[in-house]
Amino acid sequence: MLEVRNASKRYRTIPAVQNVSFTLSEGEILGYLGPNGSGKSTTVKMITGMIEPTDGEILFRRRNIHDDLSAFRAHLGYVPEEAQVYTHLSGLEYLQLVGRLRGMPEKLIDAKARSLLALFSLESSQYSAISDYSKGMKQRVLLSAALMHDPALLIFDEPLSGLDAVTARLFKDLLVLLAREGKAILYISHVLEVVERVCDRVIILSKGKVVADAAPSKLTELTRLKDLESVFAQLVQQTDTEQLARDLVGVMKVQHA
Repeated sequence: MLEVRNASKRYRTIPAVQNVSFTLSEGEILGYLGPNGSGKSTTVKMITGMIEPTDGEILFRRRNIHDDLSAFRAHLGYVPEEAQVYTHLSGLEYLQLVGRLRGMPEKLIDAKARSLLALFSLESSQYSAISDYSKGMKQRVLLSAALMHDPALLIFDEPLSGLDAVTARLFKDLLVLLAREGKAILYISHVLEVVERVCDRVIILSKGKVVADAAPSKLTELTRLKDLESVFAQLVQQTDTEQLARDLVGVMKVQHA
């Protein structure tokens, strides 16, 4: 369904993403991982059409997304890492706006918006301004907005941010059902135990390059490491966090300069 083909992005002469290629099929949950600054956000911006690749291309159903960006976005549901919403609107008004921008019929917009807000436990706050919402409530509004138009492709960037334990569990169950419905899902997260549990496949990015692309179980088998977190740390040459923690405690205990 989605194909990223040799995509690179440079800012002046500085490479942010280098020759990234992967496919995402219907019914697949693909984890997209990497440390801060590895190129994840740049990749997402290219996939959503916010920026164009310097080289390479992004294809949706074998067609370059920039041939008709509006048509592509009609099939896309996106939850960004940061909750960018019109805070002067109520939750209901925001979903109504999203539905209208998607060209949905008014009766359908109202019915789906109210149902989604109720299912995400926001019914009692649907008329309140989003500026009064907690971070978790804003995140639930963004999840509702992404699902409104029944998209074929879903991109979730740190979707568990701010969610309480019950809603986080609901979201994990929702992911599985969406995949069964044939949705293609790109899942970006630092919560590696969740990625390991729900993703069919993971891509690990380091310094703008793909360093791994396989099922979580296959990665742990090949590296002979106990879990995805250990694989991730090895592949991206992550700092020895235990030693760093000891050093921090040591500095903390210094009494005299």
